[in-house]
Amino acid sequence: MLILGAGEVHQVLDDAEAEVVAAVRRAYLLHERGRTALPHSVFLRFPDDPRNRIIGLPAYLGEEEPVAGIKWIASFPGNTARGLERASAAVILNSMTTGQPEALLEGSVISARRTAASAALAAATLGSSVPETGVSLIGCGVIGFEILAYLRALLPGLAAVTVFDLDSTRAESFAARCRARWPDLRTEVAVSAEEALAAHRLVCSATTAAAPHLTTDACRPGTLLLHVSLRDLTPGSILTAVNVVDDADHVCRESTSLHLAEQLCGNRDFITTSIGAVLNAGKPFRRAEDRVTVFSPFGLGTLDLALADLVRRRAASLGLGTRVPAFLTAPAEAAVG
Repeated sequence: MLILGAGEVHQVLDDAEAEVVAAVRRAYLLHERGRTALPHSVFLRFPDDPRNRIIGLPAYLGEEEPVAGIKWIASFPGNTARGLERASAAVILNSMTTGQPEALLEGSVISARRTAASAALAAATLGSSVPETGVSLIGCGVIGFEILAYLRALLPGLAAVTVFDLDSTRAESFAARCRARWPDLRTEVAVSAEEALAAHRLVCSATTAAAPHLTTDACRPGTLLLHVSLRDLTPGSILTAVNVVDDADHVCRESTSLHLAEQLCGNRDFITTSIGAVLNAGKPFRRAEDRVTVFSPFGLGTLDLALADLVRRRAASLGLGTRVPAFLTAPAEAAVG
């Protein structure tokens, strides 16, 4: 068993935006072409603690050298008040020859980077006739910062960011971090979500909201809203938008905004296409200039596996990680049992 901690995962993925986006793009294409297996995620919730949850995302990615495994990710929003990260995760990769677990990787870094790469890839793919020069971020957490980093990598013309968080201190701290990381990026803090929604035609929402609390009324026509948190937008806003998803069956579950919209109208006709279909078509996508386009990615486990496999291979070439040779039961012991 190879064990890779957060520091080693960072060592592989830091400053590797191009490789990460390529891996995510490849995973989307494989999913579109039917070369993945992706059971529904398992949500572990607690009867007396509705705010917290742990999610299991099993998946199979049918590349030339196939990958199978699972991401086990906990979301405990109260951690931020304790000085801890909201999310923690582990990824297990299994051998496709024996089924035995081969690698255990710290998963929160992988999860954050694949989420950011997915959002940035959508922003670059779901293009506009007007180049993007600014982005609004609603939710000033780890995911928002990672998304901004990847947007900067894929959209070189991005020169401004407007941020908003219900916690104004958190928003100011986030803005200060942005100014330190990107001195050339004009950074502003909005006083309301509506101000942030109206500031730019590229918007990203990455909050911990459990129920819809935003409409798209303040958005400019032609806006692309990266609906990463999945539960921010009202069903009415979803139904009036051009909707792009990663997988309709996965995203219309667990009281997401799209799930609520489906329950409201009784069908999924409001979903226009998937990001995999757009990428597979190989033709430029131009979003509607008179409507809001919403990208709602459930966050497919295949993306986590694609990045985990990238980390495992790169780590092996760099000699990173800790190997535990006696992790599994020895054959003789197994026979006795």
